[in-house]
Amino acid sequence: MEYDKIEEKMQKTISVFEESLAEIRAGRANPAILNKVKVNYYGVETPISQVAGISVPEARLIVIQPWDLSILKEIEKAILVADIGINPNNDGKVIRLAFPELNEQRRKEIVKEIKKIAEDTKVSIRSIRREGIDEAKKLQKESLITEDELKMAEDKIQKMTDKKVEEIDVKLGAKEKEVMSI
Repeated sequence: MEYDKIEEKMQKTISVFEESLAEIRAGRANPAILNKVKVNYYGVETPISQVAGISVPEARLIVIQPWDLSILKEIEKAILVADIGINPNNDGKVIRLAFPELNEQRRKEIVKEIKKIAEDTKVSIRSIRREGIDEAKKLQKESLITEDELKMAEDKIQKMTDKKVEEIDVKLGAKEKEVMSI
């Protein structure tokens, strides 16, 4: 039984979950929301982080300083097209993204969105568990492992699953607390 592969698949699923959480705008300036923004740089779609310096001088402000001022308009356009929910402010040298205060209703919507992402991640983890157990049952059917080994494999895979689901809950709780306390 290849437990390492099951563990690796589960860990990749959690990594995707963490990236999704990082991209959620929680009222605090987080450069990760720009991860999916691509700028047309001389005909090539390029991540914004490869054409500009990104800094967070204040809790609610991101400053984007392009290395080539001629693409300032392209960066501004890319941010608008990406629809991250913040209007860029271009002063001719840098672009500022000011994050507004979140109201209570918007915070609750964000928490609901986060919980949905967490639940989808748990479903993916359980799907990986099912695949692993099915594989173990197949091995037992082919007489490559005994019934006792099948039971041990099922228990081990279930323990991995429980650990990963708990990890998701911890990360969900932390993000929920962050959103509600800003």
